[in-house]
Amino acid sequence: MNGFLDQFFFGYYPYIAMTIFIVGSALRYDRDQYTWKADSSQLLRKKGMLLGSNLFHIGIILLFFGHFVGLLTPEWVYHPFMSAGTKQIMAMIAGGIFGTMCLIGMLILLNRRLFDKRISKTSKFSDTFILLYLFAQLLLGLLTIPYSAQHLDGSSMVALANWAQHIATFRMGAADFIITEAWVFKLHLILGMTLFVIFPFTRLVHIWSVPLQYLTRSNYQIVRKR
Repeated sequence: MNGFLDQFFFGYYPYIAMTIFIVGSALRYDRDQYTWKADSSQLLRKKGMLLGSNLFHIGIILLFFGHFVGLLTPEWVYHPFMSAGTKQIMAMIAGGIFGTMCLIGMLILLNRRLFDKRISKTSKFSDTFILLYLFAQLLLGLLTIPYSAQHLDGSSMVALANWAQHIATFRMGAADFIITEAWVFKLHLILGMTLFVIFPFTRLVHIWSVPLQYLTRSNYQIVRKR
């Protein structure tokens, strides 16, 4: 990747992506609330849904928060307890476990979406596209593990974290940390940022409506099957 593309994708594109993510989500909620839903296929066919959905969602949630904490935690916070190399090994192990969990769940969901005639005929293009997109991004993420294993000193992890922290705090020179990194890390980041761009135009918007109030509700009724 040449200097211009590096500066664009890792210096400016993150802010473009986040702007589209926030503004696009707000506009869709304001103008098109009837499409603000998960569009679950469970009503069409229950087989494989529980296992696939749970593995996929648990895996991807753990991956998200793992990336969030790993990239945005400053080095001085964990340095008294562990080295950057140790943190990288922990991230590789956790990422491998959560990524494999997510991959199994996604394969089950993709099999339903693509090869179950009842589900495939009622699926929109965006439903299939977003699953395939997440599948490609997940494979790229898993592919970063053997690349990370080639240098266990934690240097790449520190570089990626410095990039993310510079972006999050609106500091100049963020792209400079990424220039020398392997293509797989760069492509993984670009696809990850592009996910925020397409987010408002897909079923992913249901993430905004996660029912957290269910965790603290006091009045509810349990319905049992006879």
